[in-house]
Amino acid sequence: MLVSYFQYLYEKEEPVTPAPFHWRSGGIGFQKYRAFMKSKVSVFGLGYVGSVTAACLASQGHAVVGVDLSASKVEFLQSGHSPIVEPGMSELVSEGRRSSRLQATTDSSAAILQTDISFLCVGTPSLRSGKLDLGHIEPVCREIAETLRKKRSFHLVVLRSTVLPGTAEQIVIPTLERVSGKHMGHDFGVCVNPEFMREGTAVADFMEPSMTIIGAADATHAARLRELYAWAPGHVFETSFRSAEMVKYVCNAWHAVKVTFANEVGTMAKELGVDAESVTEIFTADSKLNISPSYLKPGFAFGGSCLPKDVRALNYRAKELDLRLPLLESIIPSNDEHLKRAVDLVLNTGKKNIALLGLSFKAATDDLRESPQVQLVKYLLGEGREVKIWDDNVSLGRLIGSNRHYIEQAIPHIGSLLCQELGLALAGAEVVVIGTRGIPKDELRKNLRPDHIVLDLVNLERSRRPGAGKNYEGICW
Repeated sequence: MLVSYFQYLYEKEEPVTPAPFHWRSGGIGFQKYRAFMKSKVSVFGLGYVGSVTAACLASQGHAVVGVDLSASKVEFLQSGHSPIVEPGMSELVSEGRRSSRLQATTDSSAAILQTDISFLCVGTPSLRSGKLDLGHIEPVCREIAETLRKKRSFHLVVLRSTVLPGTAEQIVIPTLERVSGKHMGHDFGVCVNPEFMREGTAVADFMEPSMTIIGAADATHAARLRELYAWAPGHVFETSFRSAEMVKYVCNAWHAVKVTFANEVGTMAKELGVDAESVTEIFTADSKLNISPSYLKPGFAFGGSCLPKDVRALNYRAKELDLRLPLLESIIPSNDEHLKRAVDLVLNTGKKNIALLGLSFKAATDDLRESPQVQLVKYLLGEGREVKIWDDNVSLGRLIGSNRHYIEQAIPHIGSLLCQELGLALAGAEVVVIGTRGIPKDELRKNLRPDHIVLDLVNLERSRRPGAGKNYEGICW
């Protein structure tokens, strides 16, 4: 009936014979229909997922309020600056602030009262045991519920954080109902909407998703979220809470398997004198059975805030259920072994002065959490090596939140190792370790010396490989 109502308004204003109206694909009157459907959205958590979600929704015309306990993140966004380093975010945040569609606050109650939909994008890190830490989920649900107690209008809560199956049913909904005194389905709704954004391409992934997953117990709640994503391409799947929660883990576990598989194949190929790149090119050409080439290229160990913790969480849950899953159990050990190969590659040179180019786990980001490059530095420092680091996206002064906390714990004196200029990092180095693809190749070639030993961890394209020859070696090639 909702679509029919807006069709009626459109036809009443424009007395013409309309073409068939398709609200997902956009027929006649689609833009006018969308104008009525702009939403007021609050986003809890201004880390990578929350910041990108907030900025992208604002760019689609929605009024968005970002909420975070960190005053520095709120101040960054309010001043028109992105709280994270991510391609496209600076422009989106700046435009969002200019248009007044995007704002940020530490006042969660005010944000809830002035919005209709709240996205939960708080972190779900790993505990030392590997168990998923849901310590941020229940507190933010309590905050929302305390305000819902005094709010009369219907409110939709969308769980976007990565959580194991059962979290919506066992934590989110019971907390909201208990604290608010209201009932799910009547006074508020809940949906599970996992994100599939990759750091470095997060904005593009949000704007052009290959699929959108909506987990809900009530079709009307899912429909509201469908309306919010009316602009998005790709297939929309409506499913249960638990299925939506599980899909994200299945995807990330598979991505981790692909990385691990490619690295082990590359390692064996090197030892057998086989061209790993040639084998990989042929193998990934089969898009019917081998699915796709993504992640299936030998390179360095995986890291970041998703793959390691999600694999650990699955393994921990399997143990709780008395299940043995040998493949999943072997992923992290295999990844750790690959990291040790990189350490040995450097140590076997017998040189003391090392330049590492790239510290974040992925090019074009400043995320250092569980970065294998950070672990590489720790190992090398422990072996008495002198290390200088260059990464044009990593500035100690800009790091905030869990990202800064992680690096200060991992390498307390990181500030003394960072070089602002590529040339300074290379000047006194004997060994150059390439840990990122985000290197200006002309500047790199200008600063490389014939005596530099170049160790490549990320498999740069042949045309971009500096120093290829007797002083060049790749980790899997």
